[in-house]
Amino acid sequence: MLNVLNHPLITHKLAIMRNEETKTKDFRQNLDEIAGLMAYEICRDLPVEDIDVKTPCGICHTTTLAKDIVLVPILRAGIGLVNGIRDLIPTAKVGFIGLYRDEETLQPVEYFAKFPSNMPDAITMVLDPMLATGGSAIAAIDMIKKRGATNIKLVCLVGAPEGVKAVEKAHPDVDIYLAALDEKLNENGYIVPGLGDAGDRIFGTK
Repeated sequence: MLNVLNHPLITHKLAIMRNEETKTKDFRQNLDEIAGLMAYEICRDLPVEDIDVKTPCGICHTTTLAKDIVLVPILRAGIGLVNGIRDLIPTAKVGFIGLYRDEETLQPVEYFAKFPSNMPDAITMVLDPMLATGGSAIAAIDMIKKRGATNIKLVCLVGAPEGVKAVEKAHPDVDIYLAALDEKLNENGYIVPGLGDAGDRIFGTK
């Protein structure tokens, strides 16, 4: 299911990131802040369990998170979403997945993978700022499912309709969260209006 998080603060900060004049420091800072705001909304339906906590004045009957959270950024741009979410969920563990596209087959190939051992029982958030064609996201989810993950959320900053449809078709059980759903892909596979190459703008390599 697609969830577009239309929140005034998210839209405001995303407008700053979209501006071609925004430098690396401000781009990265706003990405951290948007990631935290998105995580707050995404976590609304996390499962909880009842606990009793002894306070200085008595016993409080309350709840705590019932499942671990695992963040899996798709290298390299997905790393840009990690800090903002971990600021809100500091107990989250982080795995990594690296993909490249084979020039002959045009298929995504895994070149690096490192995951925590609790993925089968955890809620896994796959992180990638841009959901363009959906190829990388689909491949990453395929590979994560092979490691036992069953409760998966795809978290992206900006998406194109083409990528959303592709992921929904390949993985109808995965919820998709976007800060914005943009117009389309151009002939080069970039999201329009988008914000350019997220990895280059995060790490200053543009």
